[in-house]
Amino acid sequence: MARRTSDSLSPDAPSSGEAGVGVLDPAGQGPRHVAIIMDGNGRWATMRGRPRLFGHHAGARRVREIVEACPDLGVKYLTIFAFSTENWRRTQVEVAGLMSLFRRYITGEARQLRDEGVRVRFIGDRVRLDDKLVALMDELELMTAGNDRVHLTIALNYGGRDEVARATKRLAQDVALGRLDPADVDEETLPKYLDTYVLPDPDLVIRTSGEARISNFLLWQSAYAEYEFVDTLWPDFSRAEFAKLLHGYGARDRRFGGVKL
Repeated sequence: MARRTSDSLSPDAPSSGEAGVGVLDPAGQGPRHVAIIMDGNGRWATMRGRPRLFGHHAGARRVREIVEACPDLGVKYLTIFAFSTENWRRTQVEVAGLMSLFRRYITGEARQLRDEGVRVRFIGDRVRLDDKLVALMDELELMTAGNDRVHLTIALNYGGRDEVARATKRLAQDVALGRLDPADVDEETLPKYLDTYVLPDPDLVIRTSGEARISNFLLWQSAYAEYEFVDTLWPDFSRAEFAKLLHGYGARDRRFGGVKL
């Protein structure tokens, strides 16, 4: 596991034409699926004497830049951790502000995401989310269902343990109804019941803000993912730093438990 640092201070710093930014090796050495734990919005705002929600809005703008960078950098699938099942423990003001931000983001970005060929999916338990937000999520998924340039998955009210528990419950129901033989259940069975069943497993997981933990994110799917923990706060995470991490991934020796002879 590696840790990187960045001295960037502005979410609006130049993000194109920077050294080290470019198309990945055409041999396909970079990660195809990248997952990001977008951490540090609140601290970024506090450092500037602003309320935490100011940082969340800055973080939402950063999402657009990273999504737009994906095609040139060889990333086909991008999964971002927007709101965890544990985030409900935050203050009522912050939670309400985040839910409002999610609604505004979907409404404001929907047309551009569709026009730029981005397919959007949401993972997580929708039961606790308000009906208006869920309707917007459904609408965006339907609007972008025909796109294939970039697959953006947004984890909203998501927790890895919760996902596995929900998947296990559905699997058990199929066993009880006779649709699945318990003798046929193996490690290839459960993924078919996960929220991410149509997606490949992530190759690289990035966490910003200097914290070195995975926070209940894609627990099953990231069993063989590479990890990068960077000190940069999410609103400062630039296309240039993203590109450097992707290029660094290509230099890693991924053996998946085996050895090279």
